[in-house]
Amino acid sequence: MVDLLKPVDFRTLNARPERLAELVLGFPGEVVVLDGVQRAPELLNVVHDLMESGPARRFVLTGSSARKLRRGGVDLLAGRAVVRTLHPFMAAEYPSFVLDPALERGLIPLVVDASDPRDVLSAYASLYLDQEVRVERWVRDIGDFSRFLEAISFAHGQALNLANVARECEVERRTVAGYLEVLEDLLLCFRVPVFTKRTRRTTAAHPKFYFFDTGVFRSLRPKGPLDRPQEIEGAALEGLVAQHLRGFCAYSSKTFDLFYWRTRSGVEVDFVLYGEAGFWAVEVKNARDARREDLRGLKAFRQDYPECEPLLLYRGRDRLRVDDVLCLPVEDFLRSLTPGRGLIAGR
Repeated sequence: MVDLLKPVDFRTLNARPERLAELVLGFPGEVVVLDGVQRAPELLNVVHDLMESGPARRFVLTGSSARKLRRGGVDLLAGRAVVRTLHPFMAAEYPSFVLDPALERGLIPLVVDASDPRDVLSAYASLYLDQEVRVERWVRDIGDFSRFLEAISFAHGQALNLANVARECEVERRTVAGYLEVLEDLLLCFRVPVFTKRTRRTTAAHPKFYFFDTGVFRSLRPKGPLDRPQEIEGAALEGLVAQHLRGFCAYSSKTFDLFYWRTRSGVEVDFVLYGEAGFWAVEVKNARDARREDLRGLKAFRQDYPECEPLLLYRGRDRLRVDDVLCLPVEDFLRSLTPGRGLIAGR
């Protein structure tokens, strides 16, 4: 294994990329792991040459950013590499999963294993700002970018309107679009598109925005006397479900794509999973009771798409069926969500 986060390895290989070939050819194993490859993009050219001319080996290349690789004009191994994304822990991977702590600190392995998760989370954003954004000079004004991070934290779990975010930051819309691209390249956020297949109604135009981990969202979201705890808790819960569904889709062998649904009149379903593995409409409520009024969006969606299976996730303890909609405790649902199986255990 070559760890480019180690200063000695980085300096040596960045100065002389061809040394990687010498290391690999002198290594008797069949699997070569190169960690932090985004720090030295030129090494991809060496890897390509080794794959074409050397003995058969498997290369595992890991990194936390795609931006420098794409912009460096290097060989991206098109057709020779399979791209996989590792997500934060899923509840099924973490035996001691408890919902409330997960909503506070998220499920990034580095944070979960830390003796003081809050300290690690508070340093997480600044670490990226210093090591990725500032050092690589991806933005002209780090102050504007910091304000953008704060402003966009209010969009977590919301339809993303870049013009509104730009007004909050007092910068141009195209600047905000560039900042968002930086976040996506750093794998710090993702967008969920609107479900529009065979649509019968006029739907929303903007995708939903989420930070990749609810703990990161909590660390960036400002808190003050005017901020209602319920708003933050609700966004955190929806984000936790979003990151689990995203991981479920990515890790499952059968195809699932993740969407949301919202009409111009404001009727919404938080998540739609659609693909060869099934068709689900999922609503998330930060409430202890499953109420009939909470089913409005699911019922409207099922009118348009009777093929779907509706599901309500809530903070209660009982598994219920209300007006033919299955209502599950969100903690139980997350614990049982396992890639390669059905969305709900036993179905």
